[in-house]
Amino acid sequence: MSTRATTTTEPLFKHANAFSSFSVNDLQRAKHFYAKTLGLEVSETPEGLQLELAGRPSVFIYPKPNHEPATFTVLNFLVEDIDEAVDQLTKRGVSFEHYDQAGIQTDQKGISRGERGPSIAWFKDPDGNILSALEKK
Repeated sequence: MSTRATTTTEPLFKHANAFSSFSVNDLQRAKHFYAKTLGLEVSETPEGLQLELAGRPSVFIYPKPNHEPATFTVLNFLVEDIDEAVDQLTKRGVSFEHYDQAGIQTDQKGISRGERGPSIAWFKDPDGNILSALEKK
């Protein structure tokens, strides 16, 4: 039996709708955070929460009793003005991560104004999932 992938003229997922997903401990707490704090369109299903971004379902959040947050960013929000986004989120009670390590330094607001990429500010949801506001360039 061959383990070689067969090549087709049309990529398998070229026209597929895709979405991202991640887990949380407390679905109702997540619903409040994503809907009220971040102001996203959130719908609840028997399986979890559906976040609508840019007018379409894009992210699914599901409950997991033994949830452990990832050690990487699970969701990035593109923003026009990073300072405005950080200021608005701070007013809504969001705390930003602060880093001072090789390759990542953040200022007093929690914004990394990187020389190698766009300005970005990381924050966590109530279950410890890392999110970011990322300035469009």
